[in-house]
Amino acid sequence: MWPILACSILALAIIAERIWSLQKRNVAPSTLLDQVLQHEKGQHISDDLMTLLVKSSPLGRIFAAGLRNRSHGREIMKEAIEEAGSAVVHELERNLNTLGTIAAITPLLGLLGTVIGMITVFNSITPEVMSQGIGDPTVLASGISQALITTAAGLSIGIPALMFFRYFKGKVNALTVEMEQQSLKLVEVIQGDREI
Repeated sequence: MWPILACSILALAIIAERIWSLQKRNVAPSTLLDQVLQHEKGQHISDDLMTLLVKSSPLGRIFAAGLRNRSHGREIMKEAIEEAGSAVVHELERNLNTLGTIAAITPLLGLLGTVIGMITVFNSITPEVMSQGIGDPTVLASGISQALITTAAGLSIGIPALMFFRYFKGKVNALTVEMEQQSLKLVEVIQGDREI
């Protein structure tokens, strides 16, 4: 039960952190593109703005990478955005592998508890005891109880962890698509291929 309890605490911490970190307003603010384009249109792109963009959000870091390379042409600008985007997506997926691992191992830990509980039950039934009956009912009940409790605990941690893992993976994918679309629009507007 101790490993299952540790997994549950870790899963709760990851879930709470990811719920906060993966909010759209924290990752890809909807007004950021318009603000950047207004600054670019007015020729107000400065190092201070770049620093502010990098600190503002993951999408801001992607925009800053593109803006730093805007004078090198469309392809270089896109490559810089893709490199920054790759790092941002990696950051958005932080701790998701751990949550997925917890979702996979907690039912197995519960199964291990079941096996240990059943071993306890069968160890209480020795040949000497069998000649007098089935053995001590309290030992049998304790072993069966341990088996059922650990199985239930493992499943009750593993199932929600798996649900949140899948939810967060979908959320990261949706945010990635949103950031790609906004970054592409930034490149096209700055390079003169499209109007705002």
